Amino acid sequence: MADLKLAKLPDRTPVKLSINVMPELNERLVAYAAAYAEAYGQQEPVTELIPAMLAAFLDSDREFVRRRR
Repeated sequence: MADLKLAKLPDRTPVKLSINVMPELNERLVAYAAAYAEAYGQQEPVTELIPAMLAAFLDSDREFVRRRR
């Protein structure tokens, strides 16, 4: 089966993290969730947006991406 074009899928088991943020950051995250709902017409909880926000941040950090190669 190693001749398949599709490689074996990576582990997709979610990892639960717990973080504390300062009140000012929480306010900004809530405001971002409101802007997201306005832009897309769908409300998402901040806890659902944070993983996508972190992934987008890491993907856009050119130096980090370069170092990971």
